[in-house]
Amino acid sequence: MKPQNPQLDEPLIFKKSSKMRNGISILKSDVGDVIPGNTIPKELLREDIKDFPEVSEIDVVRHFTRLSQWNFGVDTGFYPLGSCTMKYNPKINEDIARLAGFSKVHPYQSDELNQGALQLMCELEEFLCEISGMDAATLQPAAGAHGELCGMLMIAKYFKEKDKPRKKVIIPDTAHGTNPASSNLAGFTVVSVKEENVGVITPEAVASVMDEDTAALMLTNPNTIGLFEKHIKEIAEIVHKKGGFIYCDGANLNAIMGIAKLGDMGVDVIQFNLHKTFSTPHGGGGPGSGPVGVKKLLEPYLPKPRIIKKGKRFSLDYNRPKSIGRLKAFYGNFAIMARAYSYIRAMGHDGLKKASEMAVLNANYIREKLKGHYYLPYNQTCMHESVFSDKFQSEKDVHTIDIAKRLMDYGFHPPTIYFPLIVSGAIMIEPTETETKETLDSFINAMISIAQGTKDNPDIVKNAPHTTQIGRLDETRAARNPILRWKG
Repeated sequence: MKPQNPQLDEPLIFKKSSKMRNGISILKSDVGDVIPGNTIPKELLREDIKDFPEVSEIDVVRHFTRLSQWNFGVDTGFYPLGSCTMKYNPKINEDIARLAGFSKVHPYQSDELNQGALQLMCELEEFLCEISGMDAATLQPAAGAHGELCGMLMIAKYFKEKDKPRKKVIIPDTAHGTNPASSNLAGFTVVSVKEENVGVITPEAVASVMDEDTAALMLTNPNTIGLFEKHIKEIAEIVHKKGGFIYCDGANLNAIMGIAKLGDMGVDVIQFNLHKTFSTPHGGGGPGSGPVGVKKLLEPYLPKPRIIKKGKRFSLDYNRPKSIGRLKAFYGNFAIMARAYSYIRAMGHDGLKKASEMAVLNANYIREKLKGHYYLPYNQTCMHESVFSDKFQSEKDVHTIDIAKRLMDYGFHPPTIYFPLIVSGAIMIEPTETETKETLDSFINAMISIAQGTKDNPDIVKNAPHTTQIGRLDETRAARNPILRWKG
């Protein structure tokens, strides 16, 4: 008989059911038998699951513990996800966010009872302004794209207040994919600018489309190819001369925080992804946060309320006649702010700068080690992430998706694939500053082994993964016909 691993062969809990087996024991009521239908509202009672599983407590605990062991998380392995900055979240930040004074505070309490929370938020805004070179900030937006929308709504209202509304926003093809959507939602038409195979946009390209009907240039710096937009000051001058604004998507701030201030480069608006740059839970791990920083000209349009300090007292100011209004219930995701505040205070200026330096160093280390094995469309020093493609492997009919699946056999989460869109078969790798050289070397060796395996036996790569709980799926069928409920 073939030995089985219970961690990998865990059946559905329905199959572990045994008649009359209970997972709980309830003391007999001294007022007679309790009938659920008489005590629990009918809308909360489930009658649509036939043969509801009957299992013991220990079987329930073991079942869900084993299922949890199938998950991949930043606490169990390396996430080389470019443009997502899935870096380690220090556990001390979790402890800070769980302090009773933070976790039990309620936004409907009076300002007098919320002084600690208001002080934390006020100081966090000041920290973000100092890091970015902005003059004012809001913490309301709940995520990066929400912050983008916030910034573009402020720009739109600025021109409306001047009675000179503008209709267009310039967006390079190296910007993040949410930028066009945010601009469109704010009422703008998008004008695309191509990077022309040099990795960054040029002043000439911007000048050719910039006019008095353009409200802003919306760029990402460092951009989605992992390169620094080195012409940003010249580009900002071109846009500003025509009365427009420079919006910078700050999702990639993890490469330059503590080193350079975007405000000094001519940027007027920036959103910060606390769940990327400032080490707070990301994606399924928790809610996001996308604060927005602005220069003085746009400060009156920030969402209300604003946190203000008079003497030693903090309060919320609702008297903001030019504000775009409220973007979020209360004042954003406070627990995420507490984590980011803790991270910034713990790191300090030198620590934040060191984090950026290590992120850039790690990305370039991977770039140098893999560039002979995978095609590098932009063979130049990168920032915090490096973009390869499957050009070499496609000669053997092995493609990016196959490489990503095969990487799972080596115990690594796949990197971002097929993004940015301007690179065919893109493989975007971002190691972040939190990974050791030993981890990076293991990942590099795995990628090299996959490249060699493509040459020696491409079918193994094309049919990967081979060692995971579930093998190669028909992804199209899974997306179109998902099975969302057990049918017995």
